Amino acid sequence: MYLAPLFAELETVFSGSQDIEAHVRAALREARLEGHPPAAPTPLPQPFLDVMTRPDALPVCSLIAALPFDWAPPQTSSTPLYVEHSRAKVHVELLGPDGLIRSDRVRLGLYGMTPHAEYGIRTHPAEEIYVMLAGEVDWIRGDAPYQPHLPGERSHHPSMMPHASRTRDTAFMSVYAWHGDISTRDYVYAGLPAR
Repeated sequence: MYLAPLFAELETVFSGSQDIEAHVRAALREARLEGHPPAAPTPLPQPFLDVMTRPDALPVCSLIAALPFDWAPPQTSSTPLYVEHSRAKVHVELLGPDGLIRSDRVRLGLYGMTPHAEYGIRTHPAEEIYVMLAGEVDWIRGDAPYQPHLPGERSHHPSMMPHASRTRDTAFMSVYAWHGDISTRDYVYAGLPAR
């Protein structure tokens, strides 16, 4: 299966000690790696390829860049504000209810934003973690101000913690995981943070 090498590498990316990372490793090992690449993949835009080939990018980036995914903005919500703010994003759900491989235990996907973009305040019941793979991104967690994150760093969001992300001069690529209530039914997108 074309995803097997990527899933093996992602197990090493989720090597932290948090419980959510242990759940992700287990889900990656148990995934039924069947299926085929998309017939007409959508290529990853150049700003992402640029940061994914930088020396500080995690090694998994070369695998991600080589795989034929259908990169598209996420569809976590259909509200007009969310759709508008999602145009600067790319996403592929690997595992999950809507994933390339079905899972009811976790949502695991690849997620990136172009330079000078912002993904506003959101909350959801699922516990979530992002591992930065390439580029630079700033995160808001709870009431804290934006904090910069580089490749290899994590942003952990307990259930219902408000969080937001933004890029500056470069794109960023990450892998994220949801655990717990992975439904998007109670996902709330509140828009950009107050300045």
